[in-house]
Amino acid sequence: MGDSPDDDLPPWETGEDEEEAQKQPSAAELEAAGQSALFGDPAPAPLAEAAPAPAPAVVAAAPTSPAPAPQAANQPYRVLARKYRSQTFSELIGQDAMVQTLANAIKRQRLAHAFLMTGIRGVGKTSTARLIAKALNCVGPDGHGGPTIDPCGVCEPCRAIAEGRHIDVIEMDAASHTGIDDVREIIEAVRYASVSARYKMYIIDEAHMLSKQAWNGLLKTLEEPPPHVKFIFATTEVDKVPVTVLSRCQRFDLRRIPAELLHQHFAHVCALEGVAIDEDALAMIAAAAEGSARDGLSILDQAIAHADMESDGTATHVTARKVREMLGLADKGAQRALFDCLLSANPQGLLAAVEDQFSLGVEPLALMRGAMELTHRIAVAQLGEGATQGASEEERLAIAGWAQRLSAGQVHRLWQLLLKGHDEVRTAPDPLVAAQMALLRVMHAADMPDPGKLEKLLKDAAERGLAAAPQVTAPAAGSTVTATGATTPSMPSPDIEWTILCDRVEQEGMLRVGQIMRDHVRIIELRHGHLRYTTPPAFRDDIMADLKEALLRATGERWDVAKGAGEGAPSLTEREEMAAAAEAERVRSHPLVRAALDAFPGAEIVDENQLADGRKAWSRRA
Repeated sequence: MGDSPDDDLPPWETGEDEEEAQKQPSAAELEAAGQSALFGDPAPAPLAEAAPAPAPAVVAAAPTSPAPAPQAANQPYRVLARKYRSQTFSELIGQDAMVQTLANAIKRQRLAHAFLMTGIRGVGKTSTARLIAKALNCVGPDGHGGPTIDPCGVCEPCRAIAEGRHIDVIEMDAASHTGIDDVREIIEAVRYASVSARYKMYIIDEAHMLSKQAWNGLLKTLEEPPPHVKFIFATTEVDKVPVTVLSRCQRFDLRRIPAELLHQHFAHVCALEGVAIDEDALAMIAAAAEGSARDGLSILDQAIAHADMESDGTATHVTARKVREMLGLADKGAQRALFDCLLSANPQGLLAAVEDQFSLGVEPLALMRGAMELTHRIAVAQLGEGATQGASEEERLAIAGWAQRLSAGQVHRLWQLLLKGHDEVRTAPDPLVAAQMALLRVMHAADMPDPGKLEKLLKDAAERGLAAAPQVTAPAAGSTVTATGATTPSMPSPDIEWTILCDRVEQEGMLRVGQIMRDHVRIIELRHGHLRYTTPPAFRDDIMADLKEALLRATGERWDVAKGAGEGAPSLTEREEMAAAAEAERVRSHPLVRAALDAFPGAEIVDENQLADGRKAWSRRA
C-alpha cells in the first residue's frame, strides 16, 4: 500500500483541494444537502462520466451555485414556526429575565445541573433548551472557547445541535417514552462521559407525561448527576411534575409574549419573506396568537397562503379583510356600528348588524367578545393613562368619544350585562337568538339611569314639586281619622289614661282581658271609678264582668262599669292603625316618593322592620 503512486490515493490524503476541505459548510447548506439526498436533484450526473478521482462535491457544490431554481422547487416547504425558530438568545423574544439569569450563571460559573422550562405552548421552551445546550457546549470559531450566553453558531457543536445530530445532546419525547424502562436507559447512559461535547445534555420534552415510576427512578440521578451531565425539562403543565423533582431543578417560568413584541416579530418575518401585510392584519394575528409565537406564526403562514391564492403571481399582500375572514372575526367598523346601536337604543339597526355579521361567518360568541373588548377599552380610556387603545385612528377617536359620553358606572354596568350575555350565548341551544336577546337587553338597560343619576333626578323632581304638594300631617292627639283621610275631633282626653289601665291589667296577669281592652273597648265616658263603653258591631262577646274584675285587680277599687249606646272613641288598636295609615299617606304624598313611584309603576312601600321580623314578604308586583 505504501508503494502505490500518489495518483491512486483519495483526494483527502493527497492534499488536493485543501481549501475546499477546510471550508466548513453552513447549517442551511448541510440541511439542503441532506434534503437533496432524500428528495433527489433535478439532474444528477451519470456515474459513468465521473472523473477518476472525484471530489466529494455534493455538499461543497452548494455554496458555489446561487440556489438553482429546480433544486429549490424540490425542497419541502418549512413552515414559518420552524424556519424562524430562535437560534440565539438575542432572538428569543419576551423572556429577558430568564436570559439575564442564564447569562449571569454562565459568567459566574454557577450552572445548575437541571433546568425546568414551563409555560404555555409556543413561548420557546424547547428552543430555550436547545439554546442552553449550545451555550454550554460552544467552543467558539477558533475551537478554544468556553460556555457563553452568545454561542457562535459556526463551531461544530453549535451546528450539530442546531441540526439535531449531536451525539451528546439527547432529546426525548416524554409523551411517547413515559415508562421506567425509558428512564432506566438514561440512568445507564449518564455514567459514561460525553463523546465530543463539554456536557452531555438530556432534553426531556413534555416532561409532565412521565409516569410516577419513571420520575421516582430518575430522582437519585437527578439529585446527584455526574459533573458532565445536564438535564433540561420542558412542560406546559408544571403542576403535574412531582414536588421532589421541582426541588431538584432550577425553574424558569416563560411568560406569554406581549402582543406588541409579537407584532414587531411578525412584521420582521414578513419583511424577510418579502410579503406585504397591513398593520391591522398584524394586530389581529398578534391578538389571536394569545402570547404564543408559534401560534402566531402558524396563523401568519396560513394568511400568506390565503393571500397567495389571490395574488395571481404578483407580489403577495395580506390584507386585514382576508385575515378577518380567515379568523372569523367581526369587522372593527361593524363592531363599532353595533356598539353604537346599543348605546343609541336603535333595535332595528342592532338586529340588522347582528344578521349581517352572522351572514359573513362571524360567530355570535365573537360578537359578544367584540362588544366586551370595546367596553374594556372604554373603561381604560376613562382612566386617562396613556394613549387610547385602538388599531386605527378611527377606532381610537370612537373610543375616546364614548369614554367622554359614558359615566364609569354605566361602563361597568354595561360590562356586567355583556358578560352575563356571553355566558348565555355560550350555553344556549341557539347562539344567534341568545345573542340577539342579550344585546336587546343591554340596549334597553342602557336607557336606565344609574342609582346616582336616579337619585339626582328624584331630588330635582322633589324640588320642583315641593311647593305644589299637598301637606298632610299626622292627626293630633284626641282626633279621629275617617276613611276618606279627613280628621275629626273626638271627645276630650279622660282624666285617667286608658292606656295605663290596660298596662296594669296585663301586669296583673290578665293578658286576654288586657288585649280585649286594647282592641275592642271604645270609651264613651271614663272617670275615676266609672266606665261607660261600647264595642264594635262585629264584636258580640259580653265582657262587662271581665272588665269589672280586671279593673278591681288593677286599681284595688270596685268600678261602675256599664255598656252604653253611641259610637265612642276609637280603641287603642284602632288609633294605632289610623296613625299608621296617616303616616303612610304622608310619606306617599311626599314629592320625592311620588316621583319614585311614578318612575317605577307598580312599586309598593314596604316597612323594613316588618321584613326584618319576617312578618311580610316583598310584593310580587313590585
